Amino acid sequence: MGTYAESSFHEETSDKAKPSPNRRLALVSVFSALVAVGTIVAIPLPQPVFEITLAPAFYFTLAVLVDKWDAFAATAIGGFAGELFNITTRGGSPIYPFGMVWARAPEILIIAWAAKKGKRTLALAMVVATVYETFAFLIPDWLFYTYGMFGYGSPTTLYTGLLTASYDLATFADLAFIPIAFAIIAGARPTFRRLGYLN
Repeated sequence: MGTYAESSFHEETSDKAKPSPNRRLALVSVFSALVAVGTIVAIPLPQPVFEITLAPAFYFTLAVLVDKWDAFAATAIGGFAGELFNITTRGGSPIYPFGMVWARAPEILIIAWAAKKGKRTLALAMVVATVYETFAFLIPDWLFYTYGMFGYGSPTTLYTGLLTASYDLATFADLAFIPIAFAIIAGARPTFRRLGYLN
């Protein structure tokens, strides 16, 4: 049996409702823009991490507070748009925006599944989602580096490709956003209720 606080959290996050279609479309547009900005705004970090973006705090939160498909759409659209802006202004492979969709949008489904199961399960789901994202970047990058695809350099060995792609393990830094997401969830829940997402 869970604690009273976990039971209360469960009650407050499990009775999801949906606003009208027009309002949902407007909100997905706003949330997409928020995820895009979070993808663009980056905090520089030492190598090999390079940088960390603010987006995980937003889509972790959306996965809990809104309909999972609205959160999925906002994360996919926002991640794609934000990374497209990044490669346009900072350079990078044209595959990067598609990688954002592949790696981040499915995280929503993992976290949304746990939104009704209490704080501990939700926190674990956010960890699992981050593990998924890390390997969703690592495995394709390993192949791209090995075979020299999408501007990832010249073909090389499997070992060298894996070694180069291993920088993707720095994605585990996104775990730092889990407590931030919980704080946002607690503060934003009343607003999302008023928007029609929660009863």
